[in-house]
Amino acid sequence: MIGYTTIGSKDLDKAVAFYDGLLALVDGTRVMEMDRIKFYGTEAGGPMLAVCTPYDNNPQTAGNGQQVAIPGGSIEGAQALYNKAIELGATDAGEPGQRFDFFYGGYVYDLDGNKLCFFHMT
Repeated sequence: MIGYTTIGSKDLDKAVAFYDGLLALVDGTRVMEMDRIKFYGTEAGGPMLAVCTPYDNNPQTAGNGQQVAIPGGSIEGAQALYNKAIELGATDAGEPGQRFDFFYGGYVYDLDGNKLCFFHMT
């Protein structure tokens, strides 16, 4: 259903180091890249997350209410993603825990203020 989601960065080199380290936990790798944009995925033709500098050359800002949710594959996987993000410099936006009977999630802001959720449907 989703082809890719794009989030902006003020410093693409720092963002790439962050997402290289983080998405490796869910077998995500850079599957396509150009000067100002890098795409991460787990398989050819599958959904991707792209990190880029804004096309219009205006300053990057994080979207209010915008969030990218990354499945952990298990509660332990969601917790590991959260821990890795914090280790890589992310800011806590809600420690991992059971949010609903069917949903476990943890939240961070990446280095550019983009909100990420690491989750598992229980």
